[in-house]
Amino acid sequence: MKDQAGAGVVETRGIDFIPDDERHGSPSSLFWVFVGAQFSFTVIVFGWLPVAFGLGWWSSFTAIVVGLVIGTMVYTPFALFGPRTGTNSAVSSGAHFGVVGRIIGSILAMVTAVGFFAISIWTGGDSLVAGANRLFGTPDSDAMAALAYAVAALITIAIAIYGFDTVVAAQKFVVPILGLVMVVGVFALASKFDPSYAGGAYLLGDFWPTWLLSVATVASLPISYAPFANDYSRYISRRVPNSRLLLANGVGMFIGCAIACLFGAYMASIFGAAETSFVGGFISISPTWFVTAVILFGLLGSFGQGSVCLYGTGLDFSSLIPKLPRVSATLAVSAISLLLVFVGRFVWDVVDSISAFVILLVVILTPWVIINLIGFAFRKGQYDVVDLQVFNAGQRGGIYWFTGGWNFRAVGAFVPAIVVGLLCLNTTLYTGPWANVANGVDVSLLASAGVAAVLYPALMLIFPERGVVPTHLNASLPSALEVNGVLE
Repeated sequence: MKDQAGAGVVETRGIDFIPDDERHGSPSSLFWVFVGAQFSFTVIVFGWLPVAFGLGWWSSFTAIVVGLVIGTMVYTPFALFGPRTGTNSAVSSGAHFGVVGRIIGSILAMVTAVGFFAISIWTGGDSLVAGANRLFGTPDSDAMAALAYAVAALITIAIAIYGFDTVVAAQKFVVPILGLVMVVGVFALASKFDPSYAGGAYLLGDFWPTWLLSVATVASLPISYAPFANDYSRYISRRVPNSRLLLANGVGMFIGCAIACLFGAYMASIFGAAETSFVGGFISISPTWFVTAVILFGLLGSFGQGSVCLYGTGLDFSSLIPKLPRVSATLAVSAISLLLVFVGRFVWDVVDSISAFVILLVVILTPWVIINLIGFAFRKGQYDVVDLQVFNAGQRGGIYWFTGGWNFRAVGAFVPAIVVGLLCLNTTLYTGPWANVANGVDVSLLASAGVAAVLYPALMLIFPERGVVPTHLNASLPSALEVNGVLE
């Protein structure tokens, strides 16, 4: 059955293989999705964080650019899996972690997506509450916040349920609008901007540790999208040259992140690090005529980023429960995400722990990304698309079964990598016993990535992988799947 319904029609495909004749995506789809996903207060806050850490404008600028270059370099190649495997990142990782071990990727992707969805709804809803309070004097209350969160969340959920084509169409719609809002915002507040702004007290007590923490925080942003790259590249034909795919994916991510993060640093340097809420600070310094645009940005930005997160989460949740349809999985995970939005905002008050959450998450996620990329290089991008779907079909066996469905080489590199990363972690929520190994500089991300990059090839050298040469490639997949009963 072909699934090229277009925007506004519910997508029927999930994590099952996308046949060649249904691959109506293109590199431009990746570009628009990952530019649009960054045009939200969630990502703008990443530009605010270096200023909140105590850096000035120019030091924040350099930290953002360096961090995004590093993060984008790690993120960009991940989109190569989709055209070759015809499925999402988590299922693709089964070729390296084992068809059962790829549950690790599904869980990481779900935690990442649910967390970012919650942050996007918090920031978008807060912009509506704060803006309405300033324009109309409506109460800045928990009840108003709850209503704003509900409105933003429900529209976002609807976009995610419709699926691939609707998410792509939504991004193409919001990018020019939100881009214009940021351009107007720069000019509207230009008279208040001072490029010589020197910052405040350094969060980690000295410039270089604080600057490097900012670099790591910003680098974590592109890396955190790696589990979702193949949600969209799986609809791209494998005949598309790698160079076009990499260019669209990398440039889209870098441009989107750079515009949003630098805009955040620009605004934060105007109202300074004393503000505890970026959205509140932005509203407070904006001219009255511009507040409506800020509200629009908050809501549309929530729809854009939140739908990308929820769409990917629905795919990953369906991959944990074989035969669970994507729409049902998306509805289930949406309920969990909504619960997190309200409990996190009104019970736990976790909104101010964004940087710590992201650093902790990416310290765990990065080794997974590194192991998959190394595996891709070792396998020369060749995958058996039938055997990747074994777990989804409730079956056993295949070349990626390894030992009980787990590849101890990948898992044996992943676990020590995250342990070392956590030991070196230095955040406001948690400080590891090795946090001062580099005189207070947070090297957790570098440490976890380095351990994975060394251990995984070493384990494959000591314990060579046998029998992982693919026999079913994309061209022969439909008949091969039918023969093996995976499509029954």
